[in-house]
Amino acid sequence: VQLQASGGGLVQPGGSLRLSCAASGFALDYYPIGWFRQAPGKEREAVSCINNFDGSTYYADSVKGRFTISRDNGKNVVYLQMNSLKPEDTAVYYCATDGPCGATIPVWRYDYWGQGTQVTVSS
Repeated sequence: VQLQASGGGLVQPGGSLRLSCAASGFALDYYPIGWFRQAPGKEREAVSCINNFDGSTYYADSVKGRFTISRDNGKNVVYLQMNSLKPEDTAVYYCATDGPCGATIPVWRYDYWGQGTQVTVSS
């Protein structure tokens, strides 16, 4: 099981980025997929997740209305579209799988993690 996150970069406040999480060794639609982030000096936190069985999605309050998670089963990729980015969104973003996806997204229960991709929001 391998996950590869990509798409990070430097963007100005108000800008957009789309992160991708590509899977190898398994089909992404078999498991929930979560996006998480970790800013310097802070704990890793959940950003969003998408369920495998019904495609339901959940978001942290801090990103609701700005971020959208989606899945392309044909490409075996999960995306995180990030709009109206703010400096406080600056962090390393990770995707992970094999954990619960609901109103709460417990970081510690996700078993498989990709390497992170850096997102920096700055003018």
